[in-house]
Amino acid sequence: MKVGFIGGGNMASAMIGGMLRKAVVSRDDLMVSVHTQASADRLREQFGILAVTDNASVAETSDIVFLAVKPNICEKIIVEIASYITPGKIVVSIIPGRSLEWLDTTFGKPTKLVRTMPNTPALVGEGMTGVCVNELITDDEREYVMTLLKSFGRAQLVPERLMDAVVGVSGSSPAYVFLFIEALADAAVAEGMPRKQAYEFAAQSVLGSAKLVLETGKHPGELKDMVCSPGGTTIEAVCILEKEKMRSAVIEATRACVRKAKEV
Repeated sequence: MKVGFIGGGNMASAMIGGMLRKAVVSRDDLMVSVHTQASADRLREQFGILAVTDNASVAETSDIVFLAVKPNICEKIIVEIASYITPGKIVVSIIPGRSLEWLDTTFGKPTKLVRTMPNTPALVGEGMTGVCVNELITDDEREYVMTLLKSFGRAQLVPERLMDAVVGVSGSSPAYVFLFIEALADAAVAEGMPRKQAYEFAAQSVLGSAKLVLETGKHPGELKDMVCSPGGTTIEAVCILEKEKMRSAVIEATRACVRKAKEV
């Protein structure tokens, strides 16, 4: 199937790169449209795919069209390409805050729609993408789209009512994690460690801890207990984090993010 992207920013580039690395789509079957010729030249050189400045040509020639544009221009883009979206085509949206119902209404006709919420770790092949589909998507089409999305990380189907929660727990959460890594490194720097080295120690610890959760299937609390020796250094630190209400702060911040997502 031919896969096209309307929009070629960081997220679209991460998705294109993952699809090519995992060979789920060939270069000959991938194309992208962007706003400027300079961007088109950059993407053509980077990925060896057809890159143009004409959105309509992508919509017309692609079997699956990824909408990778900002919310403030998405309605204009959809109106521009709607006539080229024939009944057999699939539209995959990565536009935040735009529901399946909104997309269907904006296209103005029955359209095969997939709504997604990826996150920035897709840039290194470790993204997490929430996915929901409308009733026109067949089982085979859903599985093919999931294969594409899993080429740059993990992807899971969720009910659309949970897509705002996806924004809080994965879409925006890399920022929370980066803040935590920065704070860990700052503490190490305060104790005399060079900053570059501190970032590496902190980031690798977060990466390894996340892999333990995913690959062992153990509850995070159980894994935490494995590190906390009686009367030891780790439980001392955990006590301070609990005293300073780290857990509560993370919960409240994430729920605030979800509330904001619902307003978009």
